[in-house]
Amino acid sequence: MHHNKNQSLQKPEKPKPDECCGGGSCCPCVWDAYRQQLALYNQALKKLENK
Repeated sequence: MHHNKNQSLQKPEKPKPDECCGGGSCCPCVWDAYRQQLALYNQALKKLENK
């Protein structure tokens, strides 16, 4: 996630129920991508709060 001062930080949206097959064999799963984006979002949020 690249963030600049002119961009607002947006929390990633959870995958919709029809975006995951539920089979567990997709690599990466939409939930894996969401969790990674959420972790990056939380890191960026912490950095902004510590300024």
